[in-house]
Amino acid sequence: MTVSSSSTSTRVRALAGPHGAGRSPATGDERRRHDAWSRRLPLLPALIFTIIATQIPFLITIWYSLRSWNLLNPASDVFVGLANYAAIFTDSTFRQVALNSVIYTLGCVLAAMVLGTVFALLLDRKFRGRGIVRTLLITPFLIMPVASATLWGVSMFNPTFGLMNWLLGLVGIPAIDWTSSYPVLSILIALVWQWTPFMMLLILAGLQSQPRDVLEAAQMDGATRWQTFVHITLPHLRRYIELSVLLGAIYVVNTFDQIYLMTAGGPGSSSANLPYYIYQRAFLGFDIGQAAAMGVVVVIATIIIANFALRLIFKGFMSTEQN
Repeated sequence: MTVSSSSTSTRVRALAGPHGAGRSPATGDERRRHDAWSRRLPLLPALIFTIIATQIPFLITIWYSLRSWNLLNPASDVFVGLANYAAIFTDSTFRQVALNSVIYTLGCVLAAMVLGTVFALLLDRKFRGRGIVRTLLITPFLIMPVASATLWGVSMFNPTFGLMNWLLGLVGIPAIDWTSSYPVLSILIALVWQWTPFMMLLILAGLQSQPRDVLEAAQMDGATRWQTFVHITLPHLRRYIELSVLLGAIYVVNTFDQIYLMTAGGPGSSSANLPYYIYQRAFLGFDIGQAAAMGVVVVIATIIIANFALRLIFKGFMSTEQN
């Protein structure tokens, strides 16, 4: 009788499973789902706010891009479908400002990256007054873009009393109207001056995270400084360089202050970029439909490029972790 009752209780425990008597096998899955929602629930307000602040205005912009609407003529608000997009891609000015945006972005990011790397390598060494020098080099990035554009447009590039022409006058070169004769170059110089500290900070963080024992081993093996930089330091800095290029490109492609204050997009539209041209069509030409269509095209192109760059960065991180 005792043996029969113990075997019966054993069969009951076996049927109940590891979760105990009276619990269904799905209890573990339900607990995991509950834990997942308990982690996601605090993030829902931020997600809802992000959707309201970004996606709803973007949907409204798409709706405006499908209509022909001039603010000076309220009766002109009619549905035109994809006509605004067709007009954009046949607009020679749009192609010119798109090319200017590429020039500003690539030129600024590449030049700032090279200069930032050089400054980061110098600041990675120990010398007297390094803290003061680091603070001075970071200062341009802390200045507001409006103040930076005013500084370069008035104090540096002014054809009458600008510092650049004063320096050229010391060697006998006549004064140059920089913002009129070389508008794209003038804006590029101002952008590089402002964004070099940003690149320098990221590269310096990468340099300071480099294992010192690896560098000491390379030095003991007889490697020169150039060989150490090319074969050890530069591969270590790859993820920092990729991140710097991605963030810098996202910020620089939206440049507006320097163009508005230094050249106003001129002469003509030779120095305008996409954000400034969209501003011109919306608030100077009052053409809401085409301005909205340009904004949609720019956003889609930026998303595609950013996703491609993020895939490359994440692939680099994954390959590094696997190694």
